[in-house]
Amino acid sequence: MTKILNPISRRRFVAGAVGTGAAVAAPAVLSGARAAGEFKMATFLALSGPASLFGPTQTACGKLAVDQINAAGGIGGRKVTVIPADGGATPAEAAKAAIRLMLRDKVDLVLGSHNSAVREAIVAALKGRVPYVYTPLYEGGECNPNVYVTADTPQQQVQPSISWLAKTLGAKTYYLIGNDYVWPHKTNEQAKKYIAAAGGKVVGEEYLPLGAPNKFEDAVTRIKAKKPDLVVITLVGGDNVNFNRTFAGFGLDKSIKRVSYLLEELTLFGIGAENSAGLYSAMSYFVNEKSEPNAKFKAGFAKAFAPKPPPLSMLGADVYSGVYCAKALVEKAGGTKDAGKLMAAANNLQYRTATGTAVMTNRHVVKDMYLAECKGTSFDIVESFKAVAHGQTCS
Repeated sequence: MTKILNPISRRRFVAGAVGTGAAVAAPAVLSGARAAGEFKMATFLALSGPASLFGPTQTACGKLAVDQINAAGGIGGRKVTVIPADGGATPAEAAKAAIRLMLRDKVDLVLGSHNSAVREAIVAALKGRVPYVYTPLYEGGECNPNVYVTADTPQQQVQPSISWLAKTLGAKTYYLIGNDYVWPHKTNEQAKKYIAAAGGKVVGEEYLPLGAPNKFEDAVTRIKAKKPDLVVITLVGGDNVNFNRTFAGFGLDKSIKRVSYLLEELTLFGIGAENSAGLYSAMSYFVNEKSEPNAKFKAGFAKAFAPKPPPLSMLGADVYSGVYCAKALVEKAGGTKDAGKLMAAANNLQYRTATGTAVMTNRHVVKDMYLAECKGTSFDIVESFKAVAHGQTCS
């Protein structure tokens, strides 16, 4: 890719009201001369690359949150202007974009939903000078100054689900397969501890490049030879789709269970009903989660993007929540200029999500988690885990 920003990033938008009828408290007024101006929010979403199938729902969910916030007066009395950038770019390109957004566009805040390699590059580029809200599930351990994580962590995703699967399915042997970058490696470091605690044994582990074609036949052959009880999958987007299609194509879905830790509605649709038998997912959001807040969120989303809204999924809902986290954080701190005040404000910060109110501690979020079994191209939630600790100790 030669461009630092996606072409649409050169056209800023100030979103209008969507009229969902949701009650939102009047915003606090920020201190400083810029209080009456625009609030510039840069967003790094998956506009290209292996995770680009998430881009439309990420963009739509972010727009819905911004529209609602602007209809209620903005952030601290300032209308939110979004400047989109490509979270699917390489880490080096994303870092250049972050610097440009910070120095040229003078953004007030950065929000990202993208892989961990890009996150690390953006964190290094920003150096804590601009608050950065990171939303997608990740491997844990992000404690850099002025970074705020609304994501699911392995302690929330992997620990309770492995315990349940070991007990309920009798899983004793495990094969780990993921993409070759930060999130799969670090997540599986922790998964191996949870597997051992559940009395299990890892019989195979491998990592494959992001987006490389025609690579899963050999991997599936190796899995077939090992005959594990459960395959633990940390593949992303199109790679997750292609692996699971190949896995079922070999007939292994009839004898080996799978759990994927980045499997939501869009990816499941790509995998297909004929390839999803014996496949599980564990996350803090599924579209069919039955709660009044989620019903209102889905109704507002459908109305805002009628007649053909993009399909909803976790990686859109977390962007929606992340925008509301940014609003709550900035208004509680009284602005964006003092990183110390922002980090102090993050302690016990409450903000709106698609499924209710979240509480941030140690710049991470305690969450209700769900384990779901795939039924065709839908999820059947088979177990809920309430108020699961994130396991992070950021000050």
